[in-house]
Amino acid sequence: MLELRQLHALRAIAREGSLAAAARSLHYSQPTITHHLSVLEAHFDAELVRRGPRGAVLTELGTALLPHAEAVLERLQSAEREVRDLAERGTHTLHIGTFPTAGALLLPPAVKSLRTGGVNVSLTEGELPVLLKGLRARELDAALVFSQPGDRLDLDDDFDVHPLLHDPLLLTLPLDHPCAQQDLVPLDALRDEDWIGAADPGDPCDRLLSWACAKADFEPVHTLRTDDYAMVQGFVAAGAGVAVVPRLALGTPRDDIAVRPLEGAPLAREISVAVLRSTAAPSIRDLVAALTRQALQIEQRWRQPVDLSN
Repeated sequence: MLELRQLHALRAIAREGSLAAAARSLHYSQPTITHHLSVLEAHFDAELVRRGPRGAVLTELGTALLPHAEAVLERLQSAEREVRDLAERGTHTLHIGTFPTAGALLLPPAVKSLRTGGVNVSLTEGELPVLLKGLRARELDAALVFSQPGDRLDLDDDFDVHPLLHDPLLLTLPLDHPCAQQDLVPLDALRDEDWIGAADPGDPCDRLLSWACAKADFEPVHTLRTDDYAMVQGFVAAGAGVAVVPRLALGTPRDDIAVRPLEGAPLAREISVAVLRSTAAPSIRDLVAALTRQALQIEQRWRQPVDLSN
C-alpha cells in the first residue's frame, strides 16, 4: 500500500535533485529517504529514480508518477486547512485571490455577502502569474483571473472556470494628440507611437494589442511598462506614450487625457473566477453567484451612455 511519506520523498527528490538534499528538506535521514524510495519502487516494480555521482533524476516512470503524487499531497493539504478552519473557528475560511482592478470593483460586494453569511474570507492580491501559482498549489480556493479571448488558463482539470465579464480595452491619449478628437481611432494611425504596456510582456492585454497591430502590419513599441493603471494615465497625460486600458481599470479618467474606442472589432479581456472543485463548501457556490450578479450590474452600467471624452 502506498504511503504519503513515499510520495513526499519522491517529490522532494524531484525538487532537490539528490537523495541527500531531499532528506535535508524533509528533516529525514538519508537512509530513511532511501527506504521510502525503495518501497515505492518495489510497489511499482520499476525504477523511479536514477542515481548517479551528480545527484538523482526521475526516470520516465517517475516523471509520470510525480504529478499524481503532487495532486494527492496538495489535495490533502487543502483538506487539512479546511477542516482545521472548521475546528478552530466553527466556520469555513474561503481563501480568495484577486488582481487589483477586480479587487476594487468586482469582488467587494461578493465578500460582503459571504461575511454576512458567516463565512471568513482570506484575500490574496497579485498579478495573474501569482494567482495561478496559488491556485495550482491549492493555497487558494478561488481566484479572479483574466485572459485573452480564446486562451486556456494554465490550470488542470481540478478547477472550474466561470466566465464573468467581457472587459473592453479603451485607448488613452494625451489631450493634444491628433487622434484625440476622433470618435473612433484606427490602429493604423498609431503605428509610430510609443506605447505604455503591462510589466509582463506576456500580459493578455498586451498580446491582444500586438495581435490587432499585426493585422494593421506593424508592431507596437513599448517604451514604458507598469501594472499601475493610475501611473499609466499619468504617463499618457505627460505625453510619454499611448496605452490601451481595460474599462474596469479605468475608473474615472483624468481630465487631462482622452479616452477613445479603437476602430474595428472590439478588443477585450475575459474576466473569470477559477474555483477548486474539491472545495465542497457551499460558500464557493455563493461566491460564484455573488460575482455573477456584480458582473451583470457592471455590464448594465456600461451599456448606459457615458461621455468618456474631454
